[in-house]
Amino acid sequence: MNPSIRDKLERVSERFSEITALLADAETQSDPRRFRDLGREYAQIESLVESYRRYREIEDQIAGAEEMLSDPEMAILAREEIAVARVRRDHLEPEIQRLLVPPDPNDQRNVFLEVRAGTGGAEAALFAADLARMYIRYGEERGWRVETISNSEGELGGYKELVLRITGEEVYSHLKFEAGTHRVQRVPETESQGRIHTSACTVAVLPEVEAIDEVDINPGELRIDTYRSSGAGGQHVNKTDSAVRITHLPSGIVVECQDERSQHKNKARAMSLLQAKLLSQAQDAQTSEQAKSRRLQVGSGDRSERIRTYNFPQNRVTDHRINLTLYKLDDVMLGHLDQVIDPLLQEYQAEALAAMMAE
Repeated sequence: MNPSIRDKLERVSERFSEITALLADAETQSDPRRFRDLGREYAQIESLVESYRRYREIEDQIAGAEEMLSDPEMAILAREEIAVARVRRDHLEPEIQRLLVPPDPNDQRNVFLEVRAGTGGAEAALFAADLARMYIRYGEERGWRVETISNSEGELGGYKELVLRITGEEVYSHLKFEAGTHRVQRVPETESQGRIHTSACTVAVLPEVEAIDEVDINPGELRIDTYRSSGAGGQHVNKTDSAVRITHLPSGIVVECQDERSQHKNKARAMSLLQAKLLSQAQDAQTSEQAKSRRLQVGSGDRSERIRTYNFPQNRVTDHRINLTLYKLDDVMLGHLDQVIDPLLQEYQAEALAAMMAE
């Protein structure tokens, strides 16, 4: 094991012992916020500390067996024990390295996922709807709850813009690398000569803000408008001005919600989305010089700026950040996204570990 990694593991183990003692302390237990924060830190490093404990036990077994090699009667048994222990150790080391990468503090959060049509006109709007369905199906597959916060329909169908709220376990950790420009290559339904067109959509993934991380918002800097929600008609059409649009005047950010029939609920949802946007804006300003943040930029929606290409004639999906190509586009569009997302997570962890070792 790399000495720098071993040093970090020793420090984490010491911190784990310290947290364990603090959680048992009456003073800590009387402070709910500190107790909660320490509990989270405990949960984050518990698996790592346990894996490192097992790793050290295996090393002790190997060292003990090596001492028996000098005894002719025990040498054969010792060599067998060493071989088995080394296999166990070698299997455990990659797990420890994976657990050593510090988690993104937003990984457990719910998200607002925004899909916007970019270059390509009507075809881009139709593709935006396809992407939205893909994410909805992926959410359903993982047992998440997906709600539509707002949408603006395209002239020939699809969406100019769609905002989803996705809640569940580890939502942000699985969707954070979806942010960026998604390019589609296919023959549009309106194309009479069978020519392949290229269009694009942008996806933004914003972690939902918790109360302790809220950005202070001055009510005097907000303009709140109400309007009548669009609906399909019939007995369920909304006949009251329950939809809410909030404009944050200093930043120019506009959010809206029309999903609920209650104006109060729509306002609460819109305020939550505004909080997420303002927090994301503040975080982007802080991390704009970091390489990791650049790969998560949404871009302008131009075809040349893309993180992923969906080629329908070839049934091919390509993620350009890690040079991943799968000829399973139909399967991916059904929401089976783990085959694309898992390699991205593995690449991120490998880069984070390499950076840690270089420190």
